[in-house]
Amino acid sequence: MGSSKQLCKTLKMKVIDAHNAGEGYKKIAKRCQLAVSTVRNVNKRWQIRGTVEVKMRSGRPRKLSDRTARMLVRKTNQNPHLTAKNLQEDLADSGVVVHRSTVQRCLHRQGLHGRVSRRKPYLRPHHKIQRLKYATGHLQKPDAFWKQVLWTDEVKIELFGHNQQRHVWRKKGAAFHEKNTLPTIKHGGGSIMLWGCVAASGTGNIARVEGRMDSTKYQQILEANITPSVKKLKLKRGWLLQQDNDPKHTSKSTMEYLKRRRLKVLEWPSQSPDLNIIENLWVDLKRAVHARRPKNITELEAFCKEEWEKIPSTRIERLLAGYEKRLQAVISARGGVTKY
Repeated sequence: MGSSKQLCKTLKMKVIDAHNAGEGYKKIAKRCQLAVSTVRNVNKRWQIRGTVEVKMRSGRPRKLSDRTARMLVRKTNQNPHLTAKNLQEDLADSGVVVHRSTVQRCLHRQGLHGRVSRRKPYLRPHHKIQRLKYATGHLQKPDAFWKQVLWTDEVKIELFGHNQQRHVWRKKGAAFHEKNTLPTIKHGGGSIMLWGCVAASGTGNIARVEGRMDSTKYQQILEANITPSVKKLKLKRGWLLQQDNDPKHTSKSTMEYLKRRRLKVLEWPSQSPDLNIIENLWVDLKRAVHARRPKNITELEAFCKEEWEKIPSTRIERLLAGYEKRLQAVISARGGVTKY
C-alpha cells in the first residue's frame, strides 16, 4: 500500500475525482491499490486546504542555536586549525553536548569546509616588506626586461614520486600487495638534487648536484653551465641572473665570484618561490618523469634531462606573460602569500 507522501499529483487528483463521483474510501483504495487511510488523508487535505500538496514541515529543531553557530564561526576564524572535535569539546565545556558531525554540519551551513592546508614559506614582517618592495618596483617592467632574465633554482626529485601520502584503489586485505605499496630506499638513496636554468626562449642546462651543495660546488655549477646556457638561449648583453637568497648563493665567496665574472644578479626577496617561474617547470618535470616510472637513480637522472629538453618555450612564454599578475597578487596580499 502506498503512502500519501509518495503519491504523484495525478494519482491524488484521481482519488479526489473518484470520491466526488460518490465512491467510498474502501472502493477507491482497492482500485488504486492504496491504504484506506491514505485515501482518507488525501481527501481531508483537499477539503481543508483546497490542495493535494503536502505542506512543508518545520522538522526537528536544530541542536545548535544561531548564537552558538556564530560563536563557532568566530572561533574558526580566529584559529582555522581547530578540528571539529576541538569545537565539540569546547561546546561540551559550556554545557552543549552534540555529536562531532553536528558541529561539521553547522560549519558547512556557514560556508566553512575542512580542507588540506597549503604549504607555504613562513613569512616574517621583513620578508613581506621585501616582497612588496620587489613587486611594486618591478610591476611596470616591460616584457623586454623579463626576456633578459636567466631564472635558476635547485630541486630534489624522488625516485618513486613525491615524498608524501599516496592513495591507491584496492580491495580489503590487499594492502601489502606489491602494486599497492609505495617503495622506499634506505639511507637516502632514492632521490637526486638538480640545478637548472631557463629563459624566455627555452630551457638552459640542467645538472645533477653530487653530494652536499655548498658555496664552492654552487660556483662550480655556475662556471660549467651559465655560459653555455646564455649562448644557447641567445641572451643579449646586460642579461640578469636570478637566484634565491640561499646562504650558498649569497655567501662572501659566491658574491666575489659573481663580481669577478661580472654577472649581474636580479634583486630578489627572501622566501619567495612563488615569484620564480622555474618552480612551475619543476612540477611539470616531476610529473613527466614519474609517468615514465624510472627504476633506479641512473634512469631517474637520464629521464630528468630528457624531459627537461622537451619543455616547450611556449610554456615559459605563458608563465612570463602572466608574471604581472603574480606581482599584483603580492601587492594585493601586502607582501603575504599568494596562490602561485
